[in-house]
Amino acid sequence: MNTSFGRDTGLQIRMLVTMLLLGLVYVVFAAVLFASVGGAVAAIGCGALLAFQFFASDKLALRSVGAKEVSPQEAPELHAMIERLCVQADIPKPKIAVVSTPVPNAFAMGRSPKAATVCATTGIMDLLSPAELEGVMAHEITHIVNRDVMIMTLAGFFASVASMIVQFGFLFGGGYGGGGYSDDDDDGPSFMVIILVSAIVWVVSFFLMRTLSRYREFAADRGAAVITGRPSALSSALLKISGINERIPQNDLRAHAEMNAFYIVPVKVKESIYNIFSTHPPMEQRIAALSRLESQLQGGGPVRTALAS
Repeated sequence: MNTSFGRDTGLQIRMLVTMLLLGLVYVVFAAVLFASVGGAVAAIGCGALLAFQFFASDKLALRSVGAKEVSPQEAPELHAMIERLCVQADIPKPKIAVVSTPVPNAFAMGRSPKAATVCATTGIMDLLSPAELEGVMAHEITHIVNRDVMIMTLAGFFASVASMIVQFGFLFGGGYGGGGYSDDDDDGPSFMVIILVSAIVWVVSFFLMRTLSRYREFAADRGAAVITGRPSALSSALLKISGINERIPQNDLRAHAEMNAFYIVPVKVKESIYNIFSTHPPMEQRIAALSRLESQLQGGGPVRTALAS
């Protein structure tokens, strides 16, 4: 039986294609910005924001949900579990953090396997059995192995900048004759053009990132199944988390909504009927894919990436 673990080839190809497509869009976006505010100003501003996003976004995300790094003495079982999984996945042991909240969830952050953090909530540790929690932690370890968290962070950078420009433009009436950006005294594009290009960049980025985000969850589920050899344990964990999230007060869920793309299960479990707007695949598709992996493992055949149609 082939249970070797490594990066998901399908995910790597999709990440490459996504970054290439986003790169083409961002070249146009950067050209418009350079023409409007000057190359030096745009380059310095974008460079500073990109560096901040790359090196500080994970710390800000952890702080936003109240994550606290825990030592082996404070969480010995969690540390032992993750250390064992990291040995199997052949990556350095990440930092381990815990969020004190009844919302059951987990996520991984970091720009590389050497600078990563795996986080679990107290709610998920109280809810799941050891085998189920191991499946969830293996899922997060797979995200680190695949480096998809870094790609999502970088892909979201220009989308965030474009979104801010659009919001700023409409808030202050840019492009409608205000703010001194008239076509008569400006050799570069009008501010309305910048808003239009920014809106297009945001829309394209949104759909590309959503598509990549859904696939990376399938890839992480597959990785967890290969590492632990128990896809059914992860299936059980996903069903438990979804069921509990439906009963969590909306105020608690809203406090975590901004982290949906990184959580193993989005806190808004009732997804839109239009799956293109979802950060995660439908739960039934994830469970079906894990069931196929279970059959492959029990049958002794090679473990393939099991994606729902």
